[in-house]
Amino acid sequence: MLPVLLDLPFIKIYTFGVFLVLAFFWSAFLLWKNFLLTSYKEEEIFDQLFLGLVGGLLVSRIVYVALHFSEFGLSLLKFILINGYPGLSLYGFLFGFLVAVYLSMSRTKIKFSEAIDYFVPSAFIALAFGKIGAFFSGVEVGSKTNFLLKLKFVGADGMRHLTPLYEGFLFFIGAFIAYQLLFSIRRSKFSKGTNLYFFLWFTGLVVACADLLKEQSNFIVQGLSVNALVSYVLLLTFSAYFIYYFRSSVQAYVKNIFKGFNKKSQGASRKG
Repeated sequence: MLPVLLDLPFIKIYTFGVFLVLAFFWSAFLLWKNFLLTSYKEEEIFDQLFLGLVGGLLVSRIVYVALHFSEFGLSLLKFILINGYPGLSLYGFLFGFLVAVYLSMSRTKIKFSEAIDYFVPSAFIALAFGKIGAFFSGVEVGSKTNFLLKLKFVGADGMRHLTPLYEGFLFFIGAFIAYQLLFSIRRSKFSKGTNLYFFLWFTGLVVACADLLKEQSNFIVQGLSVNALVSYVLLLTFSAYFIYYFRSSVQAYVKNIFKGFNKKSQGASRKG
């Protein structure tokens, strides 16, 4: 792994930092392209983006410090000096971002339920670049494995899963699906807000699965991390929502299965 990409005499360029910059610019570019399809003004949307980033980073840091209070204590200096005492919470950032954007949009003419769907593909892109950066920099370490795809991480014993790389790949898939969903929402095939619900469900699914393949240090109970707990809550909540939302389609699908099964049974009995 390569934590430091360039070690110059006057500055160090960190690999993870480079990928975070890439995440910001590519996600911002896609956000701009998506909102060109709407009547919203560019400056209004980017105001929401930057306010969301500030809110997300602040809440993310607060949550991380709270979960690692034994390392930080009540030191405000440790809280501020993120280079010396690194650490951010993924879910803290996501929920902080959403709350900040919601509060900001509630004071403007922008409807949160309409606009938030356009943010989702960009959010997936940002997560994908962030996870790939975490892999190449060694920020996140997979659990020990004898699986075919394995790698030696600096500072970790044994061969490890390529967990962050898997997450990055899955988030790129999520971005593609969300982009397709966005156009379906624009054609009124799905209700407004569906993209956000899909984002929370899919993120919960990816993080919950990846959590099983990660080296953990912060558990709520034995074998259950904070990220895993939040992921399971998101999975259960939005799985129930999607089952209810698509209940007519699910019922029709189940009926067709039983009809096909009954026809096969009747045909077999006649032959007998």
